[in-house]
Amino acid sequence: MRAAFSSSRISDREIAIPVTIFAPKHEGDAWSCSYEIDWPEGKETTTAWGFDSVQALVVALQMIGAELYSSSYHKSGKLMLEAPGNGYGFPVVSSLRDMLEGDDAKVF
Repeated sequence: MRAAFSSSRISDREIAIPVTIFAPKHEGDAWSCSYEIDWPEGKETTTAWGFDSVQALVVALQMIGAELYSSSYHKSGKLMLEAPGNGYGFPVVSSLRDMLEGDDAKVF
């Protein structure tokens, strides 16, 4: 699954920041779910792990949310989905929920 959901304003132009989530894979006794965030300065690939495919996917989604909310683009107010300050549509772990904004703060 690929979504170019968020963008960043750099020098008054919007730049897409695609997020790609790969299907979970069974690996030994665990499951993995990899994802990529294609930041303007380069693509980062990360893998989340779980006891089953659903847990691996949920952990990956939460990790994406954490990366977006802790990014310099978010902190500068340049990262957005549909509108600035409206959130990004990814959940985060409970210890990061105070960072949520917009629709994310209402849902997660």
